Amino acid sequence: MNTVPSTSDLSHTNPVSTWKTVAFQGVAGAYAHIAAQQAVPHATAIPCESFAAAIKLVESGQADGAVLPVENSTMGRIADIHALLPHTPLHIVAETYLPINHCLIGLKGAEISQIKRVYSQSPAIQQCINTLNSMGLAHENYIDTAGSAKLVAEKQDPSLAALASSLAAEVYDLHVLKTPMNDEPNNITRFLLLGPQAWTPPADQPTKTTLLFRVRDIPAALYKALGGFATNGLNLSRLESYLVGGNFKAAEFFIDVESHPNAKPMQNALEELSHFTTSVRLMGVYPAAH
Repeated sequence: MNTVPSTSDLSHTNPVSTWKTVAFQGVAGAYAHIAAQQAVPHATAIPCESFAAAIKLVESGQADGAVLPVENSTMGRIADIHALLPHTPLHIVAETYLPINHCLIGLKGAEISQIKRVYSQSPAIQQCINTLNSMGLAHENYIDTAGSAKLVAEKQDPSLAALASSLAAEVYDLHVLKTPMNDEPNNITRFLLLGPQAWTPPADQPTKTTLLFRVRDIPAALYKALGGFATNGLNLSRLESYLVGGNFKAAEFFIDVESHPNAKPMQNALEELSHFTTSVRLMGVYPAAH
């Protein structure tokens, strides 16, 4: 039987309150930059070239934490993040949700009728594809949203625009030509805050527990592993799978459970989980954001 990690020795103090620096992927004005300002307003946000670089900055002690997007209500999961999470020793310590309202951003003095080409990150373009098509605007993928705004500012061509945040327009001295551009009005991205110090919030507040586990090689192992959550009335708000070892025979599963690990129903479910898994890792316990 596998042993489920205990939370008895974890701190009850939220480590985010002591962060002085927080890493994010992108350049100034990125949505992750806004999420960092929202979740950790007292910390200095540090831009990084990639999600992996942001994680490494925290692992090396050069930043206190990182803010990373994990899923979007329109596009689904952020695959790059899910590939990185199983391999970092960092803990999930908080979450935050950010409404994503893409803006069409151009040079000051430019008119929408002048715009011929729009730059942005691929997910942003896909979230605005119907609007772009209806306006007859050609689009081109670029490294990220705020980086696209920076590119437009550098090129100084009134026929070019970017899909990015209003903060990016402010940072790069551009003009918002139209907002929102996204096809779905409720376009929301969930961000996770990762840090080196795990903690557990008070058991009397809405809490999420994130687990990474590998099932035993027996018939219906996943069904049996998750059965304890169902019989104990616990809701799973996310279930993701990872193939292990470069083949299709072994998999790890990543779940978010809407419960505190010290709650009796959760303890019962974890006990059941231990019978059908070969490993269970507690990725984080943190307050459920709304």
